[in-house]
Amino acid sequence: MEQAKHAEAMVERFRELVEDAGDSLPVTHYNELKLIIEAGLDTALLEMMGKVAGSLKDLADDIQRNADFFD
Repeated sequence: MEQAKHAEAMVERFRELVEDAGDSLPVTHYNELKLIIEAGLDTALLEMMGKVAGSLKDLADDIQRNADFFD
């Protein structure tokens, strides 16, 4: 959800830059840019979630090893 808001803000800023330069693009191009940005943000988020999941697994394994040691 937040990715969509961020993507929209980036596209809007890009639109401003294009229009300030005296150019224009079709709305479909801006819509496609928004999708591309959202996909990039989603990919980055999934990669980070994978790293966090790996860290949590390592922590759980460490806790299990320590529990076995004191058992």
